[in-house]
Amino acid sequence: MTRKTEGPGAAPRTRGRGRRPIDEVQADVLRATSELIVAEGTADLTFDRVAKAAGVSKTTLYKLWPSPRALALEAYFHVVSEPLAFDHNTDLRTDLLQQLHSFAQVMQSPVGRSYLELVGASQTDHELSLAIRARYSSERRELAYRRLAEAQDRGEIREHVDVKVLVDQLWGAVYHRLLVPDEPVTHAFIEALVANLLDGVGPAR
Repeated sequence: MTRKTEGPGAAPRTRGRGRRPIDEVQADVLRATSELIVAEGTADLTFDRVAKAAGVSKTTLYKLWPSPRALALEAYFHVVSEPLAFDHNTDLRTDLLQQLHSFAQVMQSPVGRSYLELVGASQTDHELSLAIRARYSSERRELAYRRLAEAQDRGEIREHVDVKVLVDQLWGAVYHRLLVPDEPVTHAFIEALVANLLDGVGPAR
């Protein structure tokens, strides 16, 4: 009989004889890990707890991920890859607003706060810092670069503007408010951020 896993504290699933496909094992582990970090954050995440929640052995986890933090990072990426996908409409302003609103919403959710915990931990964990860059931030930057480069090719952004700097101006401003929470990340803030960038802040001519 198979018991269904219903959350971090649920009994692990049992299977009949035979080795499970690795992609199925990884999917179960990522699902269980995301449930754990949403419920409790990353500070107390261990392979032992994930193994019990996912119905796999700790040996399997050690073979697939170098540390619980590395696993938490991949679980975060697994959860957010779809909601943070870039739209490719004909209107850059619409796409940026959609993307930044989605980004802010994700980052203020329990799974997003868990990612910020990992960012904080990466300041003293060199391997985690490298993993964040390789597995998440570099890829996210590349997606943003591509979208802005498309707009530049269509004439929506001046030819000599460095789109990499634009990415830091937009997403960096949101990260700053999340990590140094003097001011909240609101709908109005996102709207003003995009308007200031695309319309400029100089006096009207």
